[in-house]
Amino acid sequence: MRQIAGVFAQLEKARLVAKLKAARDRKRASGVKVEGRKSYAELDQREHGGQMIALARKLRRRSPKAGRRSLRDISAALADAGFVSESGKPYAATAVARMLGEL
Repeated sequence: MRQIAGVFAQLEKARLVAKLKAARDRKRASGVKVEGRKSYAELDQREHGGQMIALARKLRRRSPKAGRRSLRDISAALADAGFVSESGKPYAATAVARMLGEL
């Protein structure tokens, strides 16, 4: 009896895997990102209309008077502007570097 139940479980799993793979392939064919974590650019576009990364790039540019800002300073400025991580904390310096494409 257990053997028969095991066979049906394997069959059901194989069918489910095939169905999910076909759905992922269809979605990928339409040009949509299917797997993996969303990039900061995708999150920014969806939540802020592209303003967060534009502000970070503007802040990173070299100023004739002050020079180039540090990643931590940019993170603090983004937090002051209301751009914080999903947990509500300011972005880490490495996250700002990833936003800017430096990592």
